[in-house]
Amino acid sequence: MVKLDINGTVHEIEAEADMPLLWAIRDLVGLTGTKFGCGMAQCGACTVHLDGVPVRSCQTTVGVATGKITTIEGISGKVAEAVQTVWAEMDVPQCGYCQSGQIMSATALLAETKKPSDADIDAAMSGNLCRCATYQRIRGAIHEASRRLEA
Repeated sequence: MVKLDINGTVHEIEAEADMPLLWAIRDLVGLTGTKFGCGMAQCGACTVHLDGVPVRSCQTTVGVATGKITTIEGISGKVAEAVQTVWAEMDVPQCGYCQSGQIMSATALLAETKKPSDADIDAAMSGNLCRCATYQRIRGAIHEASRRLEA
């Protein structure tokens, strides 16, 4: 039995300690906003926050996920609202598959760096791939969310 604090709710699940957190979130808890992409922590589609830090849930095991886990379904607060609003207004997603991971990484960036440079954005988002190549819209949305958070 493993206990996971996901989005403020403690879930007791039957899982081995080496089970990827992604499968626990999707298959055992039923939160499907976190996506499977590559399974090698290379694409970022499975990004969640562990104690506020973005991690790749396909390579993070339930045995080490002992902190507070936040998925796209549970993200909240001023920064998250700004990012999600701008994402929709600026039509950032194309196919949308990678966007939960993109939003999780962008939110973590803006929570730590209020006015990120292009280099800051590139570094924070480098582990998130977008097959539709909406990188310019992603960068623009992060800058716009930053501006709105300053106001």
